[in-house]
Amino acid sequence: MPVIMKAESIMLDWTTCVAVERRRETVSGAWVFRGTRVPVSALFSNLEGGATVDEFLDWFPGVSRKQVNLVLEHASRSLEDPVPA
Repeated sequence: MPVIMKAESIMLDWTTCVAVERRRETVSGAWVFRGTRVPVSALFSNLEGGATVDEFLDWFPGVSRKQVNLVLEHASRSLEDPVPA
């Protein structure tokens, strides 16, 4: 069963990731996968909970594998070169 709760956050600059978007009127302004209402935090919460990417994609069919890969790559690069808070 998918987890849709806020993961413990690390400050990442999502503005340069083409796979996500944020609109005030959608999911309270949280970063979501572009074209969906699925919060980016849901990916990390599910992965932290032991889910696989394939399971996440099954649970959230509006999200593409390409979007997940872009988000994971962006997070990985961002953690290598963090943005000061």
